[in-house]
Order: sequence, then structure tokens, then C-alpha cells
Amino acid sequence: MAIIKLGVPGAVFVYLWMFIRKKLNKSGKVSIQVIDKSSNKYKVIKTIGCSDSPIEIEKLMHDARQWINDYQNTPELDFHNFEDSIQRVVGTISGHRLVGIELTVGKVFDAIGFDQIKDKLFKSLVLYRLVYPKSKVKTAEYFYRYEQKTTDENAIYRYMDKLYNTQKEIVQQISYTHTLQVLAELIQVVFYDVTTIYFEVDQEDELRKTGFSKEGKHQNPQIVLGLLVSKNGYPLAYDIFEGSQFEGFTMIPIINKFKEKYNLNQLVVIADSGLLSNKNIEELIKGGYEFILGGRIKNESQAIKKQINSLELKDGQSKIIQKGLLSLIVNYSEKRAKKDMYNREKGLLKLQKQLRTGKLTKANINNRGYNKYLKLEGQINIEIDHEKFESDKQWDGLKGYLTNTKMSKDEVLENYNQLWQIEKAFRVMKTDLKIRPIFHRAKRRIEAHICLSFVAYKVYKELERILQFVAPDLSPNKVIEIASNIYQLELIDPNTGKKHYQNLLLLDEQKKIAEIFEF
Repeated sequence: MAIIKLGVPGAVFVYLWMFIRKKLNKSGKVSIQVIDKSSNKYKVIKTIGCSDSPIEIEKLMHDARQWINDYQNTPELDFHNFEDSIQRVVGTISGHRLVGIELTVGKVFDAIGFDQIKDKLFKSLVLYRLVYPKSKVKTAEYFYRYEQKTTDENAIYRYMDKLYNTQKEIVQQISYTHTLQVLAELIQVVFYDVTTIYFEVDQEDELRKTGFSKEGKHQNPQIVLGLLVSKNGYPLAYDIFEGSQFEGFTMIPIINKFKEKYNLNQLVVIADSGLLSNKNIEELIKGGYEFILGGRIKNESQAIKKQINSLELKDGQSKIIQKGLLSLIVNYSEKRAKKDMYNREKGLLKLQKQLRTGKLTKANINNRGYNKYLKLEGQINIEIDHEKFESDKQWDGLKGYLTNTKMSKDEVLENYNQLWQIEKAFRVMKTDLKIRPIFHRAKRRIEAHICLSFVAYKVYKELERILQFVAPDLSPNKVIEIASNIYQLELIDPNTGKKHYQNLLLLDEQKKIAEIFEF
């Protein structure tokens, strides 16, 4: 009896998961066995008998078919009346639901420890942030359509209030504890950065305010999101600030709170040049932190800039310039130099085009970006300062790193270069998890939404880590895509009324996922 595939309305398929196998044993006789393939693994559940007689083998085959019919308590398909047989099988199906996400990403969620929070809505909202990152109303519709769960929209909002009031800190504690285990109980280096999240509304409020937008949405009210991650990009802590907050003032409060909460003695803090300020340096030193901050070599004193320009570095070389108790490490890269030159020339061409078309006026002048290459002649004439453009060539390929650590030059660069992990975190949260648009107005709901996105990203990172070991050819996004099409049938035995459940693994990629996550 071969595996039989039956078509069912809605592109759902049923597989009869038992079949008969003829196997030649060591004595030279044919053994008749009933094989179960419901878990996609061959398992002998019944040996009917063995013989070398064709007549006896035929009888054993008949007995095997009868045993399967009795075991399944369903009538054998009548291929002379195939449509009626299909209808009888279809008639046993009482429902189907999406189970792939729960059986894959849901297991990762539990393994991290987030199942300590017993509210079912918490898990559902996190998992479907990964699968279907829409508004809470759309999420409720998704629950009903694919899982047959009736979820009241107001129940979701009530839970979000509970998350904000009582569970937000627990979530970060769980994430920290798990990351500590992954990193062998050692967190010494942390990375900090901020991003902005804008709202498509006109009016500001106590939290959503206009400010410098990293997304170029300066006219839109926004919030500032600060994120702290460990080595390899595992999220540790976060906080949100009003949209007009200067990003440099967000770092110290988050780091101090993190250090105090987990009673950490020593941390090396790494952040880009946007967080560099004299106040932050003073606070970091006062707090006993070591740090590596992106330097602003063009803003250094004339004496320091003179030293930098006299270094004559070759590709990949670095040298240290002492600034009191701090070290300024200057590195040169030919690749960076080419990129710097390309960007400067691109900026210059844009300015020239704006001048030719008359789109650049005195009102447009500021000192941001490549506008620094403009100068005013009289009251209305604007021209490009080519001398300044040429003088900037001396900085091409150079980058500075300000530190108080005892690390070597190479160690400083190696650790600083891990900052791309936090940039990736923001990219995943904005593109894959679609942290915005945020449809909430109340501060507590906005914070709860950010919390759910934080947990979703933590699950995403752990899924990525697991796949690196067991299936490096698969990405988290690919696994989520495959799992989103794994359904489970609910069948009712027409004779006993007993319910049976069968996962539908129709494609090789689905079977591979099932093997990885053992379902």
C-alpha cells in the first residue's frame, strides 16, 4: 500500500501515514511489516509475518491491509469509487490551524525562558510580531483566521497595560539571564546606540516630539530608542526618550541602570562618535567605566590635528596619540579613503546641480553635510569653496577611536567594529519586525509595543544562533517563512468520535524544519 495523497478544498492535503513494506530478512524470506511515517521517520509498528511462499506472502499482505484498517478504524479506500472514498476521508476533517510557528519559533521562545510569563497573549503577540507585524487589530484577525482563536482587541490592549505595569522589567531580566548563559556567564563589553522612530501625526505630546530624525522625518513627532547589546548583538536593555532628546544624553542613564540592576563591577562601553561629548566622558570615568568611543578627529585641537596629519599611515596601520589620560587611536584604511572620496565628490556634484538650477539659496545654508563647502559672497551670492573641498582630502581614510582601556590598538579596533551588530538590530527591528508604524498614542502602550519588539528581536537572535550550529544554510527569515505554511489537521474518528491530529509536512523544506525542531 503506497502513500496516497488526497486533495482537499483550500489546498490542504492528507497523507495516509501507514504503508506495508516487503523486506528480505537474513534467512532469505520476505518479511511483511507495517511502517508508520507520521513523524517523517520510518518506524516498524507491526511485523505481520515472513515467508518464502508467494501464496503465503499474498495472504500476509492481505492480513497487513486488514491490520491497518483495524488499527486506523477507517474503511479501506475503494479505488473503484474513488470520489466517494475521498469524501469519506474529508468528512473526518473537523478543522485545521497553523502550527509551524508554535513548533519552531515558539520552542525558541520557551527555551530562552520567556514562558515564565504565563499570559498566553504575551507569547502570541511576540511570535506574530515575527510573522505578521501589523496593528493589534490585524493581529487579532490573524489569530482568528489561522489559529481559530477569538481574541478581543480590548483584551490585547488590557494585556499591553499589564505588560507595561508589571512585566517589562521581568522581560529584560529573562533576556539578560539567557544572554549570560550563552556568553558563558561573562558580560564585560556592551555596545550602545540610539535610533529614532517617527509617528505619522501632526500634534506633539509629552513623549512624541519633533527632533533630529535619523530617518529624515524632521517634521514628524518621534521618540528616541536607546538599545544596549552584548557581544554578538544579543539585546540586554532598552529605554525610550522624548523625541527632542539629544542622543548623547541617553547613554549614561541606561548604562548606569543596567550596571546597578545586575550588580556588575566593570564594563567596557562601546559607542559611535554620535555619543562622544565631554560630559559623557566625564560621567563614564566617574562611573568607573572603560570605554571606546568613535573619535571626531576633525574637531580636535590644532595641535592634535597636526600630529594626525603627520602620521603617514599605510593601509591598515594605526598609531596612538595621547590626550592626557586618554588615548586617541588613529587608523587608516584605503577602502575607507576611496569611500570618503566618493562621498565627498558625490556631495559636491549635488551642490553644483542645486546651484545651477537655483534651488540653493541663502535660506538653505547650514553647516550640515556637504554644505560646509559653501560660502556666502556679499548678501546673496553663493559659491562653492573648492579650497575647503581640497583640504578635506587629508582626512580621507582616517578614523579615530578615543579610549581609556588598556587594550591594544588591534583589540580596540576589533571591539569597536562589532558596532555593526547593533546597527543590524535596528535594521531588523525596523524592516523585519516593523517596529513602526506605531498606532498607539498613550505612553504606556508605546512602551509595551517597544517591549514586544525587544522580545521578538531576542527570539530572532536566538533562532539565528541555533541555526548557525544546526543549519547554517538557513536564515531566521527563511525558517519563519517555511514555518508559516505548516498546518495541522484535526480529524474525528467517525466510529468513536475520538480526535486525531496530523501535521502536514508536504515539502522537503518543511520536513527539514520538522527534523531540526523535532516535531
